[in-house]
Amino acid sequence: MDAQLTSNEINVARELLGNYAPANHALDVLEKHNGNCDTSFDELWVENNGVLIMPEGKSLWQTTLKVLRQELCGDEGFRGQLKEYTKKPGDAPLLTGLIVSLVGVASAHGLPLDPAIATVIVLYILKIGLNIFCDYTEPPAGNSGTLPPTN
Repeated sequence: MDAQLTSNEINVARELLGNYAPANHALDVLEKHNGNCDTSFDELWVENNGVLIMPEGKSLWQTTLKVLRQELCGDEGFRGQLKEYTKKPGDAPLLTGLIVSLVGVASAHGLPLDPAIATVIVLYILKIGLNIFCDYTEPPAGNSGTLPPTN
């Protein structure tokens, strides 16, 4: 599922995260790519880790989300923090805490994430909602961007 942040959403995040340098860099990259999380993630990844050659038909963004989905959706601490932020969406310390928490959870499971990359992922999760993020599964090849049929 691709999500694109609006310029207003980027500006709101910039206001909230103004004192957090990694987030500002992530927001600059998001703005450069018109809010496209996938493209922004890729650029930040290359900046931090160099070019990674993925097998054809594979996306580093989708693969990362898949791994994070397995770790975050069962992590009550992260879920609780996200729920608190959604109750108080203008709370800058809560938003910064979510980013730092994501870095910690990912690192604990062998996925070292830079805080700027974590910023893009947290904003993506906030955009689509945690329940959708956790319930979403990758679409069949050639059917990108659609949810799988429900039984």
